[in-house]
Amino acid sequence: MARLLTKSCFLKGRSSCAPGPILLRAYSSGNGDSEYLQKSIVPTMHFQKSLPRLPVPKLEDTIKRYLNAQRPLLDDEQFSKTEQLASSFQNGVGKELHEELVLQDKQNKHTSYISGPWFDMYLCAREPIVLNSNPFMSFTPDPKPEYNDQLLRATNMTVSAMRFLKTIRAGYLEPEIFHLNPAKSDTQKFKKLIRLVPSSLSWYGAYMVNAYPLDMSQYFRLFNSTRIPKLNKDELMTDERGRHLLVLRKGNFYVFDVLDKDGNIVKASEIHAHLKHILSDSGPAPELPLGYLTSENRNTWALVRQKLLNNGNEEALRRIDSAVFCLCLDEFPTRDRIHLSHNMLHGSGLNRWFDKSFSIIMTGDGTAAINFEHSWGDGVAVLRFQNEIFKDSTERHSVSPQSVPAAVDSSKAVQKLTFNLDDSLKAAVSEARKKFDALVASLTIEAMEFKRGGKEFLKTQKLSPDAVSQLSFQMAFLRQYGQTTATYESCSTAAFKHGRTETIRPASIYTKKCSEAFVKNLSKHTPAELKEMLHDCSKYHGQLTKEAAMGQGFDRHLFALRYLAAGKGMNVPDLFQDPAYARINHNVLSTSTLTSPAVQLGGFAPVVPDGFGVGYGVHDDWIGCNVSAYPARDVKQFVQCVYQSLEDIFKVLEDKRVNK
Repeated sequence: MARLLTKSCFLKGRSSCAPGPILLRAYSSGNGDSEYLQKSIVPTMHFQKSLPRLPVPKLEDTIKRYLNAQRPLLDDEQFSKTEQLASSFQNGVGKELHEELVLQDKQNKHTSYISGPWFDMYLCAREPIVLNSNPFMSFTPDPKPEYNDQLLRATNMTVSAMRFLKTIRAGYLEPEIFHLNPAKSDTQKFKKLIRLVPSSLSWYGAYMVNAYPLDMSQYFRLFNSTRIPKLNKDELMTDERGRHLLVLRKGNFYVFDVLDKDGNIVKASEIHAHLKHILSDSGPAPELPLGYLTSENRNTWALVRQKLLNNGNEEALRRIDSAVFCLCLDEFPTRDRIHLSHNMLHGSGLNRWFDKSFSIIMTGDGTAAINFEHSWGDGVAVLRFQNEIFKDSTERHSVSPQSVPAAVDSSKAVQKLTFNLDDSLKAAVSEARKKFDALVASLTIEAMEFKRGGKEFLKTQKLSPDAVSQLSFQMAFLRQYGQTTATYESCSTAAFKHGRTETIRPASIYTKKCSEAFVKNLSKHTPAELKEMLHDCSKYHGQLTKEAAMGQGFDRHLFALRYLAAGKGMNVPDLFQDPAYARINHNVLSTSTLTSPAVQLGGFAPVVPDGFGVGYGVHDDWIGCNVSAYPARDVKQFVQCVYQSLEDIFKVLEDKRVNK
């Protein structure tokens, strides 16, 4: 299943050194209006109508790419069988399914061919969303240490989040655009011109100056949204009438209005007072914290939720579901990065409601992160939100250490939600808690920081920083387990209308050859030969990345064809029954990257029991990764092997005999 998905790789690989992950729009230019982050002269959704449609790849291209990705994973006999099955599929049932998919796509020009199936994949999944779906991204601390106080930072972030909400709903948020030539397109002159171009043509106007607007159809789900458990398939609910914030502390639920009846943001001093009131509540944690239910199997949770509704909890659940977002105030400080990762990914379960579209989690020392439910959208929207509120909450503080909370009666403004639980509901919460504790106890997380160099040095070597990172994971796995394994790297297709993601398949014949040379036969190769292999890996990875970002991978196309066959009640085509197909989709290495000054680190759990979840970032002068695993894998050794692999690569690149 797709994970962090925060990489917009649009047109990555356009140069010989295939630049690393791009930051979409780190920050926007603000204004002095306390109600809004900015007032863009180009309406937020100005480009949406004219965005190009996600292409359905040619079937022959998909099969060719599929076989290329299978080659490093199979021996000759296995590959020959897979090749035959792929050829039969291409010329037989696959051809029929492809033609039908193309026809369906032409009849649904308002969306993309992958959008519906992808929503279904997430919403029909029955396993718990904790560890199986929800990722986290932690905020960089406020540069002014005194503002990292929990109460101050929670107040400032809440006000900034409300400014974001108001800005996007008013159409004032700057459209998300990838600028290939910012000097021409990221200018006031361009904005004044493009706003006059009709929405039906605006994308073409941007394209003329090498600017590529991105899909923003997911953004409305950020606020007032929740995933509702239902039998066999969940539903997404958005209720924009909600004006209240949901706050969790010690497993207790509180709500208070952050927008007034006219839609204005409640005064920061009042929000300050209300949050202070919640933090000073000396009441105990509930014996049976209800948040554990959101970590249950989805069918189990659907049945329990119906019992909750039948037991008189309808209004309390409505307040949770319709809240603008969820703020989780944890009591303890963050000990270190590993503790941070565990807490923001799953925590103790006591103080979470995992179904909300996103939660801002804040520990006692003001360390903050976003944990988000993944079905409604991908990391592009969440990263934009995180960038904007980080900038606003650290540069335009609404409250300061000298601020005095408003003299209001918070005991009346803040409502503490109560729940009616009968014996069967109490038993359900206890059972959910047991399962949750067992699940998270099995997860191990390790982090690694390689300080010898980062993207600046790699670019001087004309190497893609992302390709080098991915190669280090391939080398590490080979070093630890003696083989090449199925690897998933997420890539955004937000350059297209209702695009979601595509998969980059980093394991290739080039990475296999290079990894084996470094790990098994280092003494048999000269530094020049090794460097040439590194360049081959980088060049091919750049090609894969560019293809994926342009909707020209193979994973989503094959997924859609299989989904179509299932929908028609057909027998599963032979290609999809091939053990090799199951193996390549059993993603032992699930990887995702993001780079932003607002983000300290991000992470997620493995997607298979014997896998690794690898969140990584390539910075100017260092490379870091945050890796998770279950007991089937030794995560500590893997992280050490990644470090060793980077050491070996950099040693070759720094070899003076090669760089004369």
